[in-house]
Amino acid sequence: MLTPQLIDQAAENLQGIIRHTELIHSPFYSKLMRTPLYLKCENLQHTGSFKIRGAYNFLSQQPAELLAAGVITASAGNHALGLANAAALHHCPCRIIMPKGTPVATELATLEYGAEIELYGNNCDEAEAYAKQLAEKEKLLYVSSFDHELIMAGQGTIGLEILQDLPELDTLLVPIGGGGLIAGVATAIKSKKPGVRIIGVEAAGVASASLALRNGHPQYLSTRRHTFAEEIAVKKIGELTFPIIEKYVDEIITVNEEAIARAIVSLMEQGQLIVEGAGAVGLATLLYGLKTIHKGNTVCLLSGGNLDVQSIPRVIEQGMLAEGHYLKLRLEMADMPGALAHLTNILSELKANIFQISHDRHKSSLPPGEAEILLDLETRGTEHIQEILARLEDERYRPEVIH
Repeated sequence: MLTPQLIDQAAENLQGIIRHTELIHSPFYSKLMRTPLYLKCENLQHTGSFKIRGAYNFLSQQPAELLAAGVITASAGNHALGLANAAALHHCPCRIIMPKGTPVATELATLEYGAEIELYGNNCDEAEAYAKQLAEKEKLLYVSSFDHELIMAGQGTIGLEILQDLPELDTLLVPIGGGGLIAGVATAIKSKKPGVRIIGVEAAGVASASLALRNGHPQYLSTRRHTFAEEIAVKKIGELTFPIIEKYVDEIITVNEEAIARAIVSLMEQGQLIVEGAGAVGLATLLYGLKTIHKGNTVCLLSGGNLDVQSIPRVIEQGMLAEGHYLKLRLEMADMPGALAHLTNILSELKANIFQISHDRHKSSLPPGEAEILLDLETRGTEHIQEILARLEDERYRPEVIH
């Protein structure tokens, strides 16, 4: 069972290994939320997320002969990096089973720690089943990404750090995937300050914790939608983490994709922080959620910063679209000299910055003598967008917004 004593022991095991990450007070978000708001920056942790804490703590308490045989796990992201780093520090062989389609950057970063990688399966569930088969067949030590008390204890050290840096903590928002992070942190904090309100946040498209609470036990989601918060996109919450969540977590909130994208962009703009979707869900629900859930000194746990470089343009575009700072348009205009210059002059008058423009006069569906224009514009908010659309309608361009 997970106990406060296990977490205290984990903190000793992790001395000199992990970074005591910064707890940053944000004047901008504090003013916006009308309450003191802090960011716990596990995105700045070694390997870019909190996962090194649990992985290292787990390995540190295993017999030498088990480590010598090697460890194995399945992961497409942060757990792979955390375990690979922890295994390298323990000088033990490490195998990672990654599902096909894992970002190349994650593969390469994991290889840098000396791990052996094998791609298997179309998703993490298939990769995990295969990894467990290999563990049994080859006598390797399987390392869970969340459902083990030593893993949870390692993650719980984050809670100790938060209380050390902010003893007057009132509200804490924590991402939920399999539940190891929030189970560990909640146990650490509630054992020392039971009045702290702990709120779990998960992606609406993969809300396995909410499903478990409704039914009274963990069970697999029937569907799993793609999310910007892939690191917490777990179809079934842990068997060991669930009762701890039931006991200590005060509320679980779900947050949609638009809010996650907006929070990622906001953290880039206002916090100068790169945070992956899973790490941004707490701030997303504070800024764009449907109800007020915080009180007093509030902390958002930014669990990781390994945002896939290939996905950054899409995330930024989605976030800017939602904020009204980006507009994609299709329109038709006369195919004649000076027509394009007239359009760009109108946009200049409206102070709309053109990111990209495409001019096609050969599309078969166009009427004779017309051209299609595709525009990507930087805008100043929803009122500015309405001003642009109204003016283009007046000029008979018949603008069509592209979502």
